Amino acid sequence: MLKTPVIHPTIMEVLARSGHFAQVVIADGNLPVGAMTGPNSTTVHLNFRPGLLDALTVLDGILQVCPVQGAIVMEKPAEANAEIHDAYKNLLGDDVTWDIIERWSFYDKIRDPNTTLIIQTGEQRRFANLILTVGVVKMTEESNF
Repeated sequence: MLKTPVIHPTIMEVLARSGHFAQVVIADGNLPVGAMTGPNSTTVHLNFRPGLLDALTVLDGILQVCPVQGAIVMEKPAEANAEIHDAYKNLLGDDVTWDIIERWSFYDKIRDPNTTLIIQTGEQRRFANLILTVGVVKMTEESNF
């Protein structure tokens, strides 16, 4: 039995084979993931209905399973609301780098060969798409006995 909070078999399998610098995409319910598939990516559909599962719940689960060193979101128009970005930053913490890139560059980044997993959620908030860069598991320091 698994003791991890994430038990989805495909998500766990893909994360297990995703190494340092692999990209994991948490997509909102409106991203056309079929058009975003890259050569090495696996798509998991968790968008059963609008609002289920939301992107923050998925991000929290991913953070409990693997290290994340970077995050990228899509640049929003000046008049648009993207409060979910603040919620992402809060969950990710200060040690995760944060970047905002232009819309079409963001889509190209999803199609990058480093993308191993695209998780489509039922998230309905705009500008909720998030690209995570997998980090390294830090080894405990050896003690001098």
